[in-house]
Amino acid sequence: MQRALELAAQGAELGEVPVGAVLVMDGEIVGEGFNQPISACDPSAHAEVVALRAAAAKRKNYRLPDSTLYVTIEPCTMCFGTLIHARVARLVYGAAEPRAGVVASQLQLPQQVFFNHKIQVEGGVLEEQAGALVKEFFQQRR
Repeated sequence: MQRALELAAQGAELGEVPVGAVLVMDGEIVGEGFNQPISACDPSAHAEVVALRAAAAKRKNYRLPDSTLYVTIEPCTMCFGTLIHARVARLVYGAAEPRAGVVASQLQLPQQVFFNHKIQVEGGVLEEQAGALVKEFFQQRR
């Protein structure tokens, strides 16, 4: 999670909302990323998606079973769906996202029975640091 926080800070330096993500398989980082929809002109370039794309390219497989994604902020609907399709085994996130987070804050998607894959979830890891990055970012922009 510490690496994800570092990546989030990199994104903030570029004017992106500070979210960072790291995908780990067999104890090795295989993909990482930070939010970059503005700089990449890509609405899907959220930190989680960037990390999953990097990992899939490295592994030469769109399925990433037995992997863990560490992300600083609770994922949105798009990102959670991407985790399902990639068959990520475990999600660890920092701070909740009360408005758009769909893991615990809003839709509780991991608990839904209609998905063909289940993801183990752990939230609140380095929550204060992750939340502070986002809070400071938006305070500076106002």
